[in-house]
Amino acid sequence: MSEATPVHEPSMLDALIPIIALVIMLAASVFLYGADSSYGANQIALLLGAGIGVIVGIKNGITWKEMEAAITHGISVSLGAVLILLAVGSLIATWILSGTVPTLIYYGLAVLHPAIFYPAACFICALVGLSIGSSWTVAGTLGIALIGVAGAMGLSPAVTAGAIISGAYFGDKMSPLSDTTNLAPAVAGSELFEHIRHMTWTTLPSLGIAIVGFGIVGFIQHGQGDADFGGMTQVLAENFDIGWYLLGPLALVMFMAWKKMPAFPTMMIGALAGGVFAVIFQPEKVVELANNVELSHGMALVSGVWISLFDGYTSTTGNVSVDALLSRGGMESMLNTVWLILCAMTYGAVLERAGILEKLLTAALRLAHSTGSLIVTTLATCIGANIIAADQYIAIVLPGRLYRLEFQRRGLAPVNLSRALEDAGTITSPLIPWNTCGAYMAGTLGVPTLVYLPFCFFNLINPLIAAVYALAGFKIKPLNDGHTEAVATS
Repeated sequence: MSEATPVHEPSMLDALIPIIALVIMLAASVFLYGADSSYGANQIALLLGAGIGVIVGIKNGITWKEMEAAITHGISVSLGAVLILLAVGSLIATWILSGTVPTLIYYGLAVLHPAIFYPAACFICALVGLSIGSSWTVAGTLGIALIGVAGAMGLSPAVTAGAIISGAYFGDKMSPLSDTTNLAPAVAGSELFEHIRHMTWTTLPSLGIAIVGFGIVGFIQHGQGDADFGGMTQVLAENFDIGWYLLGPLALVMFMAWKKMPAFPTMMIGALAGGVFAVIFQPEKVVELANNVELSHGMALVSGVWISLFDGYTSTTGNVSVDALLSRGGMESMLNTVWLILCAMTYGAVLERAGILEKLLTAALRLAHSTGSLIVTTLATCIGANIIAADQYIAIVLPGRLYRLEFQRRGLAPVNLSRALEDAGTITSPLIPWNTCGAYMAGTLGVPTLVYLPFCFFNLINPLIAAVYALAGFKIKPLNDGHTEAVATS
């Protein structure tokens, strides 16, 4: 992120114009296109909003070349997420082709009862996320399988996505292996494990409430999931080699994530491992996908895996439900999500370079007179940064950088700031359609962000509990130097 400031500081009107314009355009996009708004309409709104931000910046003395450099930098920051998305697209396809996903669905139908499926999905994703520290990896591996199981059971993909994201983000937030869990205390000036301990007060109750909520939803929808799954499992068994050994690619990815290998090579290796397993265990499916009788058997195997990597897998079992469930993946399927991320990062980069974000955050800080209002302002700022800047790292770093001295001045321990950064910055990022995290989750799970949003119980509850704690003055830690008077004013 650029540290340069505009020649002239933007006025509050300057700062609000591109924000209001984007809100109006996004509202119009959702009104006109509903859940399909992320398939082009939101991208146009973000680019037009960026254009308005550029005009504001030029008005205040910033040249187009400076704006262009900021946009280039902003996009470069997002390229890691873009590469991960493309790799996940390939992973989805090869894991279906290899029988890994069909095996997970087959076993899931046998083990997970519809009445407990949602809370179980949330709990499983929370445990795995805690062990590997990556919500994206959880969604890109277990999440894909759980979405498939839910579809086979006739359960809601939106609720399932909410359960997956709730569990994955709990694990990501509480794991010492997570990048955001390390970033927040680094920005705030707190110690990692003290930060994690302080977060348990807001995070564990949020997860408990979420699991209860998923249990209630599962009980209500129980009747919808009581269909006979024998036909589904029979079709899977007839068309794929099913066995525990086909979980090898999943185990490999989990191991690499646990060893803290970078996400992109981890996902790409996982995708290639799926291709190898497909050649070994599902060769007839690979040749069928290649669909070229002129090729030798060996070249047909190479072609089939290659096609799955870039174009996805197309199921031809003859069972409409199974074919709809398993026809997906490939890098091509992620291109719309990549488009959304690039446009969102362009918008965020322009607003930061024009000084608009800092102007808004500084104005928000002036409204925080008590300890409780300061923490609530921090929470709201993180959510706003996720919406405006479209990236969870900016939503953690920017408020943390601007509010750190104010927390110290008021005699508040740094863990209060680092917890607030995670309670809102990390947690709400997948709830914004054009945020990198929201775009990733929608693209990976195949459920639009605004569709799964109401069911991300953990992500919705956690910031609310954090705000209640702040206003009540509960579990607000003072500095060790005796500056406790700030706590009493909340």
